[in-house]
Amino acid sequence: MMNIVLMQGFAGLSLFAVLLLMGLGLAIIFGQMGVINMAHGEFMTIGAYTIYMSAQLTEHLAPSFMPYYFLIAIVLAFFLAFAAGWIVEWVLIRHLYRRPLDTLLATFGLSLGMQQMFRTFIGPKEVSPTLPEWLMGSWSPSEGLDIPINGLFVLALTAVVTLGVLLALHRSRWGLRVRATVANRVMANATGIDTQRTDRLTFAIGCGIAGVAGAAFTTIGSTGPTSGSLYIVDAFLVVTFGGAASLLGTVVSAFGIAQTQSIAEFFMTGSMAKVLTLSIIVLILMLRPQGLFASKVRR
Repeated sequence: MMNIVLMQGFAGLSLFAVLLLMGLGLAIIFGQMGVINMAHGEFMTIGAYTIYMSAQLTEHLAPSFMPYYFLIAIVLAFFLAFAAGWIVEWVLIRHLYRRPLDTLLATFGLSLGMQQMFRTFIGPKEVSPTLPEWLMGSWSPSEGLDIPINGLFVLALTAVVTLGVLLALHRSRWGLRVRATVANRVMANATGIDTQRTDRLTFAIGCGIAGVAGAAFTTIGSTGPTSGSLYIVDAFLVVTFGGAASLLGTVVSAFGIAQTQSIAEFFMTGSMAKVLTLSIIVLILMLRPQGLFASKVRR
């Protein structure tokens, strides 16, 4: 029984990794810019399809490179989602700042449009990439306990990305500009910070992180045109529950939501597990509307 609980908990860690990567991007975008990006899941799908297309090309053109393509494809997934986010911010989002309802509606329409593009150019069916051999199999620390290697890799990738985001926010010029803009946008402009460029770069980085989440997702599930939209509500729950603009809150809430849902699914149906998780979140938010770790921001 203990082994079953541990394996179910580790399955929750895999979900935690995807939710955290999705939530990190949303926390950066929503925390700084106040943009409700309903198309965030589609940037995750861009990352997932990047892995799939890379696997297809490698398998047909350079099969001997199969053991190595995955790591390069993760970097490519980030940059493709980053580029798409940069274009979307320049074309659409920059015209809708301080208009949250318009942003929500516009990005929802963008989400539907991107899903249709995936169906048209890639196909409506779900696909899965051929993973490298080193991602297959499981690790057995004790008898009866099997931990998938791909889950361990996803956790390691999530740890690297999370640490990278924290270091970038607190040790880079971009992070200094972001924190200054969040604290007081008018004063940041007055000191010479180009807040519009900072917004664009931040939006693109958040989308790039979603692309990495899509790359991680391919190790635990198949990818279809609507795969990203299945996680967008949970990702917003992570950000809201943890506290907007709080990366620590994003980590804690992603872990709590994923573990609660995964362990509850062992004792009840998936739908009831989600209802239980949502009920707990609603009750906690009724007591603490600002989230678990709300950031103190000078207005």
